[in-house]
Amino acid sequence: MTPERLRELIQAGESLDVEFKGESVRAVSDYELVEAVVCLANRFSQQPGWLLLGVEDDGRITGARPRHGDRIDPLRLQALIANRTRPSLSVRVEVVWLEGKEIIAIEIPATRTPLGTADGKYLRRAVAGDGKPACLPMAFHEMQALLADRGALDYSALVIPEARWSDLDPLEFERFRRVIRESHGRGDAGLIDLPDTELAKALGAVEANHAVSAIRVVGLLLFGREEALKRLLPTHEVAFQVLCGQRVEVNDFFRWPLLRVLEELLSRFRARNREEELQVGMLRVGVPDYPLAAFREGVANALIHRDYTRLGAVHVQWHADHIEIANPGGFPEGVRLDNLLVTPPRPRNPLLADALKRAGIVERTARGIDTIFYEQLRNGRPPPSYDRSNESGVVLVLPGGKANLDFVRLVIEESQAQRPLCLDELLLLNHLWLERQILTTEAARLIQKPEAEARSRLQRLVEAGLVEPRGERKGRAWHLSAAAYRRLGQKAAYVRQRGFEPLQQEQMVLRYVEKYGSIDRGQVAELCRLSPMQAYRLLKKLEKAGKIKRIAGSTKGTRYGLPSK
Repeated sequence: MTPERLRELIQAGESLDVEFKGESVRAVSDYELVEAVVCLANRFSQQPGWLLLGVEDDGRITGARPRHGDRIDPLRLQALIANRTRPSLSVRVEVVWLEGKEIIAIEIPATRTPLGTADGKYLRRAVAGDGKPACLPMAFHEMQALLADRGALDYSALVIPEARWSDLDPLEFERFRRVIRESHGRGDAGLIDLPDTELAKALGAVEANHAVSAIRVVGLLLFGREEALKRLLPTHEVAFQVLCGQRVEVNDFFRWPLLRVLEELLSRFRARNREEELQVGMLRVGVPDYPLAAFREGVANALIHRDYTRLGAVHVQWHADHIEIANPGGFPEGVRLDNLLVTPPRPRNPLLADALKRAGIVERTARGIDTIFYEQLRNGRPPPSYDRSNESGVVLVLPGGKANLDFVRLVIEESQAQRPLCLDELLLLNHLWLERQILTTEAARLIQKPEAEARSRLQRLVEAGLVEPRGERKGRAWHLSAAAYRRLGQKAAYVRQRGFEPLQQEQMVLRYVEKYGSIDRGQVAELCRLSPMQAYRLLKKLEKAGKIKRIAGSTKGTRYGLPSK
């Protein structure tokens, strides 16, 4: 921990990952210190937490009091925390001088299991009713949720002691078989001819040797009667809402088994989803408002990956220009916004995910999110967004609005020419269409893969005649080709994007200097969309021609102006 990093944490204020403990009025006791550590350890986050002693709640730096005679011993503080937590927690303690005062910075790693004090007190870091982060009591179901979030517990495999075989509906077993028949080979056909008890055993929905002895959560979710689900699994609920501005047109809630809920949602989706026809050669192609495959995968993911220990429904909200699908429970451990497209599958409820995979509803290859992105882009829509997700819930937004039919036509024509575009290429083309250009580093972040792979994808688009490079090495930028802009119906956009040739770049620099008096290499690079080295060469060329001269600075800080008259 450096003073600069510490100052950044303090200026950002308290959060779910950072807590301040001031000692201006009285010293923080060892008991309070251990409780604060336990609270920060029990966060639904994979990032390390920080406890800062000597900083008031409002961010004022008042300094920490000596805890070991006339000094602060970090090793003794680490030993204190390890001895008074169960299981024992190893933290890192540093003493940092800031504004002439000592601040104790305690780094607290995220734990894989719930952590308590030695006397059995469990706290968790959460947002209180006033909207501020606080330490709240940690209930047992929240401990289960934390374990499931870390991949240490499959909640769907837990036994429900009160559940009986009579709580399962034979009609839902038949529905499961029908879904397999209609899955076009994606489901496990070997389950179709099994009797109900054997089917439940094969899916792990029950515990049984010969006779059924217990019902698991997954059994109730798949085959439970509505009244049994309300009584035994009250956290399970699904809402379908149609919103027109502030007006609510539809607001229905369901506590049905998952396959029945999914069929109902798909039926309502098909009834509301409009389609526009596009003529591509001899083909007439339907372009829907929202792709069915994307909606289906989004709903299935919400039902499978939701946290069934938390109250709250899976919400499907139909707005005028987008659909939102939200479920309780954040991303499982290891899944982040910047690796959604490449992370291995990490279902929060593995047994439930496996059952729906065998029904042919979803895959277990982590391709569901890829499908959502691919279908949105292939149908001329902006990519889906998970940006509103947090530690308490995942929110998927499927943008609607007017489709880019020219983009759809381009995708179809490439497929007809035996050059089908993959998801990475669609992401890159969509970005270039919206933002006009992209650097290799930006392309790597966009497709969430190494720069070498991003460069390879871009080069393939160059070979297909859809993209052109500009610049050299690290300064190389990529933009759509003249042929691509022509096929997208915007011929003039290529000329604007291609920018200025060297002579025009020189004129831009000279006009800038006339207007503002001077210019440096960074401003030239930004003005003419060049790399720093290309900007340097352009300035040297103008200086050699006597059109500008060096007026201040040296090396990188050199500024150039017009020669005196």
